[in-house]
Amino acid sequence: MIEVYGQKLLRSDLLKRVGDISQIAGFRTSTRTEGNEKGVSAVDFYTGTGFFFTVLPDRGLDISFASYRGIPLCWRSSTGDVAPHFYETQGDGWLRSFYGGLLTTCGMVNVGPANEDVDEQLGLHGRVSNIPAKNVWADTRWEGDRYQIWIQGKVRETSVFGHNLERTRRVSTELGSNSVKIEDLVENIGWQQAPLMILFHINIGWPILDQSTEFFAPSTQVKQHIAPSGQQATTGQHDQFDSPQPDCQEQVFLHDMQADGNNHVYVILANRDFNLERASNLDAAMESASSNKRGIGIYVRYHKTQFPRFVQWKMLGESIYCVGLEPANCGIAGRATERATGEVEHLEPGGRRHYEVEIGVLTDNNQINEVASLQPS
Repeated sequence: MIEVYGQKLLRSDLLKRVGDISQIAGFRTSTRTEGNEKGVSAVDFYTGTGFFFTVLPDRGLDISFASYRGIPLCWRSSTGDVAPHFYETQGDGWLRSFYGGLLTTCGMVNVGPANEDVDEQLGLHGRVSNIPAKNVWADTRWEGDRYQIWIQGKVRETSVFGHNLERTRRVSTELGSNSVKIEDLVENIGWQQAPLMILFHINIGWPILDQSTEFFAPSTQVKQHIAPSGQQATTGQHDQFDSPQPDCQEQVFLHDMQADGNNHVYVILANRDFNLERASNLDAAMESASSNKRGIGIYVRYHKTQFPRFVQWKMLGESIYCVGLEPANCGIAGRATERATGEVEHLEPGGRRHYEVEIGVLTDNNQINEVASLQPS
């Protein structure tokens, strides 16, 4: 049975009600036509629940936007979906094309500030989010009563005399789903050992982020990151939030996470006070009669073995109002510093690493409570 729009239907009964299943769920492709976004290909996914997200093949198959029933789930920066040929490789040039979005991937050979390592100049957070994908394939398929929707492609980070890393990514969802799964396979297809630094920069904004927002995570230890300059960010707790503040400085927290019995970690950012009926300007009586529809949140599920580290970026500034939920396989001090402490993973020729992350919407407080209860005791 398929549950859609409050009804449970057989696949055959559902298909009798539409001319094509794309009436309810699927994907649509487009191309940006103006400004610094011109030429960027985009693929919009919709699942029939109100869950919507946009994948950019020309930006490494990252996810530039997501919403649920018209409510934005992610923070969007002022840059827009900058075309890859505008990418500035040196120093902090990455920030000129960092659109935020639901997912910006950092890596594959540097995470953290610009630095020089083994005679290689490395820009902030690496190149991978600005490399267009090849062999891109978006499609749908019925598997029994499940209607699968996906896009996949390959991104190669390589240079003559340098590393040769290839990442195959598949971004998938299905009819009736409020979540998206990102699966990466990174392979060293070169003939020399290559550093491997991966961080999933998941950027949550208003209205999930607000004064009343709560952070749930199985943290056994939380440390505030100190930047290489020795300057510590503004003091404050990782799980306390506020309205946008003038002249606010970013904070970065490093978490040690306890995995559950399946070696999964769930991290949640939720706003229990948000009310979808109020936001939709529906009748106040309906609002008071449907308390189970109060609240909205995001969960991130990842595998602790694949991502042994977790970074939380907290930036409560005006316009830059965001919390980053960031599973990683590495530290964030930059490759040179991480190498000096022996913290950089390396991939031998022919070596492979698999990464999988699920990002989902918690549509009410019942779901928030249910997923929060999954935290290991």
